[in-house]
Amino acid sequence: MKPGTRFTLDVAARRTGAVVIGGSPLRLVRLGSAGTRMLDGWTAGEPLTESPGQLRLARKLVDAGILHPRPPAGPSPSDVTVVVPVKDDATRVRRLREATAECGGHVVVDDGSTEPVPDADVRHETPRGPAAARNSGSGRAATEFVAFLDADTVPDPGWLDALLPHFGDPSVVAVAPRVRSSPGDSLLARYELEQSSLDLGARPAPVRPMSKVSYVPTAALVVRRGALTAAGGFDEQLRYGEDVDLVWRLLDIGAVRYEPASVVRHEPRPTVRSWLRQRFDYGTSAAPLSQRHPERLAPARVSAVTTAAWALVAVGRPLSATAVAAGATALLARRLSTSTRDVPNSEVVRLAARGQLGAGRLLAAASRRVWWPLLLPTRRGRRLLAAAYLPFAAQTGSPGRLALRIADDVAYGAGVWTGCVRHRTATPLLPQFTERPFAQGRGR
Repeated sequence: MKPGTRFTLDVAARRTGAVVIGGSPLRLVRLGSAGTRMLDGWTAGEPLTESPGQLRLARKLVDAGILHPRPPAGPSPSDVTVVVPVKDDATRVRRLREATAECGGHVVVDDGSTEPVPDADVRHETPRGPAAARNSGSGRAATEFVAFLDADTVPDPGWLDALLPHFGDPSVVAVAPRVRSSPGDSLLARYELEQSSLDLGARPAPVRPMSKVSYVPTAALVVRRGALTAAGGFDEQLRYGEDVDLVWRLLDIGAVRYEPASVVRHEPRPTVRSWLRQRFDYGTSAAPLSQRHPERLAPARVSAVTTAAWALVAVGRPLSATAVAAGATALLARRLSTSTRDVPNSEVVRLAARGQLGAGRLLAAASRRVWWPLLLPTRRGRRLLAAAYLPFAAQTGSPGRLALRIADDVAYGAGVWTGCVRHRTATPLLPQFTERPFAQGRGR
């Protein structure tokens, strides 16, 4: 991490005495007196120094997602080659070239367009898929960094200003901007503006499987060319999910960050039918990804105890569920009291409630997106599905958007089940259980 870096505390992080709680997955870090002074200074705006102790603690808190770095100036846009895979979309390529004119180079790969794309640098005579197109383009890059941008994207002005400084940290191998859908008047366009699977939200984060930001799409991604080569590029056997696969392999080499201060606009599918087909296709990638990356993909990663409490609620036994939740809170309080005395009982209760509610949201999302074929046949299952959609219905107040949400989940889930049958695996359907609601660590 580069001296001179400043930090912001994650909006969900909390401090109590010498303890800081936050990140994803949730962590509790106990700080010594020196660490407390360092964190006080950073949250007050002081920059990182060359002190080895500061560097170690900053790395720990940044990797946990408790602190987010704001590095000083980084590489120049001239150090970036833009790689654009395209099929039958020459007009958008010209628009994208103009929007990224400050970059050091462009490589346009025509992936088997019916009419050859004018001025394409590489042409595949037959379509070989986005993974092959991106590999062909990145192989021609001569700059230190490669920016993958799909032809249907347009970066906001200055989009690289927030991304490139992160590469001042040599451990960072890739940084992704926020990908937002372009505004539109149709119901689908309005839904995608709020619910697009490419939009990972407004909060920065380290990318980590089974966390708040578990992947980033390569519809817009800046990568160190050396790390891309070391990772072996995109897996051309994957027609869908090739971006998730690459990002997870990059994580074996270094850090990947999500930086929403940079925004790239993406045009959603023009019709509901083509959009649902895309969601189905995305779902089919879960099975091959689970085979390539065991333990990195599951519909939900939750504590076994909190899952038991929600299961009791689901079968109509709320008093038993309350007893299980109370017992888990008592165990959490005892565990924390033996390791630190800086966490008051009120914070223990808040942590336990946060864990229960977080598990409930994860289980509800998994029910909507993946487990709905198991729930639909029974009356109780249908009631559970209806309950899982209540928060979304209350938030939007729009029957049309609720219908699109349901269609989105059904299409994606159907793709997941289809992929599982094709690849003869049930891994994408199974939750992962953890023993503890959060990890504990010690800072300096």
